[in-house]
This record gives sequence, C-alpha cells and structure tokens, in this order.
Amino acid sequence: MILTTLASAQNHIHFESLGLHPVALRLGFFDIKWYSLAYISGILLGWWYLLKLISQPGSPMARRHADDLVFYATLGIILGGRIGYAIFYAPGMFLNPLQILKLWDGGMSFHGGMIGTSLGLILFARRHQLDWLRIHDYLACCVPFGLFFGRLANFVNGELWGKPTDVAWAIVFPRTVVGGLDPARHPSQLYEAGLEGLVLFAILWFAFWRTKARYDPGKLVGLFLLFYGLARFTVEFFREPDSQLVAFAQATGLHMGQWLTVPMIAGGIYLIATSKKRRERVEPIAGSESVA
Repeated sequence: MILTTLASAQNHIHFESLGLHPVALRLGFFDIKWYSLAYISGILLGWWYLLKLISQPGSPMARRHADDLVFYATLGIILGGRIGYAIFYAPGMFLNPLQILKLWDGGMSFHGGMIGTSLGLILFARRHQLDWLRIHDYLACCVPFGLFFGRLANFVNGELWGKPTDVAWAIVFPRTVVGGLDPARHPSQLYEAGLEGLVLFAILWFAFWRTKARYDPGKLVGLFLLFYGLARFTVEFFREPDSQLVAFAQATGLHMGQWLTVPMIAGGIYLIATSKKRRERVEPIAGSESVA
C-alpha cells in the first residue's frame, strides 16, 4: 500500500506548485506571517460578529463590555494556547521556560487556548458581575472564524499534514519523506478548516438566529464543544500524529488531539441536556424589555 502511494505521488498536486509561503509580507528586518494574520483576522471578525449578536434582545452584556471582553479573550488565547502546547505536546519546554515565550517559533494548542479563554471570560464576568455561562454562549458563536483562518494558515505553512493516501485531491507536502520519497497526503488542514470553521459556524448561526438557544444558558457553548469535538476526533483519523507523540498514539490507539476532545464531547452533551433547566426570565444588559 505504501509503495503504491509513493509511486502515485507524482500524479498528485505538489505543494510547492501552489506558490504558497508562510511569510505574507516582508518589511525589511520584519516579516508578517500568514499565521499571525490568521489570529488577527479571527479576533477582529469575531469581535465584529459579537457586536451583531449582543445587539439582539436578551444579550448578557452591553456594547460597552465588548472591548474589555476581547482583551480578556485574546490574552487567554495566547497564554492558554502556548502553555497548553507545552503541557500537551512539548513538555520538554518546561526544562527551558524561556522557550515557551518564543511565540514566533510556533506551537499553539487549541485546547489550551480554549481553557485560557474560558478562564479569562470567568474573570471578566466576575469583574462586571455578568452571567459567565451566557457570555461563553455568545463567544462560542464567534470562535469558528479563528479556527477557519488558523487551519488555512496551517495549510499555507505546509504543516500538520494528513496521512499518506491516493485520493484524487491528495497533496504532496515537502519534508514528509518516507522511504526517500514524498508521499501524497490528505490535506487534513482543509478538512479541519471546513468542519471546525464553516460547518461549526453554520450550526451555531442556525441555533442562535433561528432558534431560542441563546435563552438556554449553556446550550450554544454545549453545541460548540460537541460538534468541534466530533469534527476534531474524526479528522484526526486522516491526520498524522505530532512527530513527538507518535509513540503515544501507537500505545493508546488514539492521537493526543482525540483524547483531548473526549471531555469536550461529554461536556457538550451535558450542557445541551441541562440547558433548559437553567433557563429563566432574561433581563438584558442592553435595553429595557425582559425576554422570556
């Protein structure tokens, strides 16, 4: 099977032929990378969409809270993502703590970023005396923007590629040599961009705008956890494990990313199932009318 895949690689798209490069713009001594632009774009679009959401009846916060919320969320994404990467994927970094601060060297964990952001939102809610779970609901609807752009940046960087395959849309990525040849692989980054970004956004958009899910505390964030977890768990079957965790994947039968989604899926199901019990008459922060 491997020999067949290697032999057919010449018939597939080669990554180099796409003309993609990690650096979006060179400014003398300073390079602007697509990965950085992905984070910035995700945060800005998420902020813009959040303003659309909180303008609707029953919002758990007012417009004046949005700027402060974005600061807490951004800090949680960066700190949580980097520390989470060190904990889950590269514990050796703790032997040289300064390495954790080198964000430009790459390495961010979504699960770590999610935990960091959640802690930031809880601190934000306590500071402003707001309902932390409903704030999570609203922010969860905005996260797919960052996931979509982040996965596209992974593709542009030619990293986190999939397993060898002979499907028609397979791509030959550089630096993935097996037996002296570069095999064609699943573009798993694009699978994740589609499922974690576009599909997840569509699910949350429908739940927010076409149902009354936003009045059931925990339902929207529960939907996010459930469907992100299912998407990530599924795509990992088509993706190569991180090089430093190959032995872990072989020993446990699942990738680290899959194990980390298990509590997400369970938590999502719990939040959805119990959301109606938490529903009560909502007094919006902005406006004067109550929303049942």
